[in-house]
Amino acid sequence: MAVFVLQLAGCASAPGAETSVSAEPLTESDEPEVRKRARLRLELASGYFENGQTKVALDEIKQSLAADPSYAPAYVLRGLVYMRLNDARLAEESFQRALQISPRDSDALHNYGWFACQEGRYPQAVDLFTKALANPLYGGQAKTFMAKGVCQVRQGNLAEAETSLARSYELDAGNPITGYNLAALLFQRGDYSRAQFYIRRLNNSELANAETFWLGIKVERRLKNADSVDQLAQQLAKRFPQSREWAAFQRGAFDE
Repeated sequence: MAVFVLQLAGCASAPGAETSVSAEPLTESDEPEVRKRARLRLELASGYFENGQTKVALDEIKQSLAADPSYAPAYVLRGLVYMRLNDARLAEESFQRALQISPRDSDALHNYGWFACQEGRYPQAVDLFTKALANPLYGGQAKTFMAKGVCQVRQGNLAEAETSLARSYELDAGNPITGYNLAALLFQRGDYSRAQFYIRRLNNSELANAETFWLGIKVERRLKNADSVDQLAQQLAKRFPQSREWAAFQRGAFDE
């Protein structure tokens, strides 16, 4: 089963950017001092993590948890750090600990779901994504529907995947990862006209790349639009002459 990924690592986002459970977040006046110290350390850790400074982020997470061992978002970020370090055991332990503390935390459920998907545990992953989406206050629904859809593609549930990706697109039509994956799924299902709509929109934006041009070429070729194929091929050759997609075009490897 083909898996369509356009820098999908962006799905697994660091915690703390959204309110996922509590309708009324803590303010400075009612936040305990230990929690404040833990939160500030975690904010530093998130910044280091986003900048690729994984080991520094891990050290800040340790200090966050030293200040408040019951701070669930710190365990979520620790799980993401260990995912990046390819330590599945410690990543799993971290996500499970976060959910022991806060079982309905949608950020924790989302990130644990993505971890489970990466591990090939698709039914568990889909269940975790569904639980994350059950919270009406969760601000990350678009990214979770996207991750759920990609995992369902890997699982082979293409109809369910289309529903999830379409919902993600409805919530955030500007996300190129969602647009690409939805177009790729529709192409795989033989729905070339609908695939054309999504991939053309992406290829007409500044977010187009070799992967999107190649999918566009294959879609237009199936629809027998020779002029569109030529135009996309010219862009692919001009902008990405060293890409594997341009090499595949030159070989005529349209079924790869």
